[in-house]
Amino acid sequence: MALQRRISMITLGVDDLAAATAFYERLGWKRSSASQEGVSFFGLDGIVLGLFGRKALAQDAGLSGAPADRPAFSGVALAYNVSSQAAVDETIAFAERCGATVVKPGEAVFWGGYSGYFADPEGHLWEVAYNPFSPLDEHGHMTLPE
Repeated sequence: MALQRRISMITLGVDDLAAATAFYERLGWKRSSASQEGVSFFGLDGIVLGLFGRKALAQDAGLSGAPADRPAFSGVALAYNVSSQAAVDETIAFAERCGATVVKPGEAVFWGGYSGYFADPEGHLWEVAYNPFSPLDEHGHMTLPE
C-alpha cells in the first residue's frame, strides 16, 4: 500500500475559536455551513482548513499531560505561494490589516526566491513566498519539477 500524494485537511488548534474564525473570515475565506459550535471549516482549493479548540484537538488525538504553555515555535509553517515578489509584500500587508502579526517582512532568500512570514492571531506561522523555480499553475497550485 502507498498513500496518495495529497493532504485533505489541515486542522489548527486554537485557544479562541471565535477570534480565529473571524481572522480567517477577514482574509476573505468563507466559513462552511458544515462548521459547528466547536469547529470552523473553510473550503480552500482542494483542501480544507479546520479550526478546533487546542485542548479538544489534543484530547481527540489521545494526547494527555501536555504542558499548559505552548512553545513559541511549533515546528510547522503553512505556505501561501504567490506569483511575484510584489504579491508577497501585498499579501503580508493584507494579512496584517486583517489582524496578523508580521514575523518577517518579505525579502530575497538564500534559495533564490522571495518570502516573508506572518502569524495568525493564535501564533500559527504562514510563509508567503514567490518561488521562480516552482511556478503556479492555472489554478494557483505550486508545481514541482519531476
